[in-house]
Amino acid sequence: MQEYLDFARNNPLLFLGFFAVLGLIIWTELGRIGRKHNMLPVNNAVRLMNDDKTVIIDVRDDSEVEGGVIKGAKHIPLANLTTRLSELEKFKSDPIIVYCRTGNRSGGACKTLTTAGFENVNNLEGGIMAWETASLPLAKR
Repeated sequence: MQEYLDFARNNPLLFLGFFAVLGLIIWTELGRIGRKHNMLPVNNAVRLMNDDKTVIIDVRDDSEVEGGVIKGAKHIPLANLTTRLSELEKFKSDPIIVYCRTGNRSGGACKTLTTAGFENVNNLEGGIMAWETASLPLAKR
């Protein structure tokens, strides 16, 4: 035990760095465990989209949508999502796929939807970039 204390005294930056990384890992894992929505890989998203009841929501900004959207996607910018939830009320029990450019902003949108009572919310893993990487088609707006 004394060796560990000596190491901590002689290398305070390494010691603090270790605990910072450990804290980030724990924080990330607790966030993953507490998440109420699913992370959906592109292949699984395509399977889910083949169901007619699936609702697809694009939460990117207007300027980002010019490059194309996933066919059938409803465009609701993330900044407007909370004010436009009433448009989605009838889909509360239907599967919903939310996407943005990389999958980060859509995670926040998924949290908003699950908090509002939506039951089957899915975040497209990797966002539209993963969709394009998989060479899947985009519809022009």
